[in-house]
Amino acid sequence: QLQLVESGGGLVQPGGSLRLSCAASGFTLDYYDIGWFRRAPGSAREGVSCVSSTGGRTKYADSVKGRFTISRDNAKNTVYLQMNSLKPEDTAVYYCAADRRDPCSFGAYYGGYSYWGQGTQVTVSS
Repeated sequence: QLQLVESGGGLVQPGGSLRLSCAASGFTLDYYDIGWFRRAPGSAREGVSCVSSTGGRTKYADSVKGRFTISRDNAKNTVYLQMNSLKPEDTAVYYCAADRRDPCSFGAYYGGYSYWGQGTQVTVSS
């Protein structure tokens, strides 16, 4: 059974940092593009970042450029999202997604992924 599990969310003060992890089970992430998405209360889902299967291509939403960094460790079958300088407007449930059809080539906002995790809550508040 193919599963993606996000972890690392929590409550953080504005200006703080969190690192989210997306771990795969039941399959290897080596050949999959990975995307990170988020959904804030009352808002539509939005793309945050993505990384190609080789790690050679990364894309970011304008709202997180310079603050978030996506990376992958295929040996650990895990993708990370390092989030720095967090703002209250970053508060959302964050999801990772995986697909072999090179969706990251279409940019960070493209949501055409086959496999999705259950999400992890990130709350930025003082």
